[in-house]
Amino acid sequence: MDTVWYYLFLLAVLVVGFLVVKRTVSCLIRSIVLLVLVALLVYVYFMYFR
Repeated sequence: MDTVWYYLFLLAVLVVGFLVVKRTVSCLIRSIVLLVLVALLVYVYFMYFR
């Protein structure tokens, strides 16, 4: 049951990240947001799913 919460968390991060990137105008800010999201997803993957 714990993994369900992690999947919901990942889904929420992706949705919020998509909305932020969609509304962002600057390419630099968009790149930073994407890098933070990727880093967060990699962290969650290595901490909980490995």
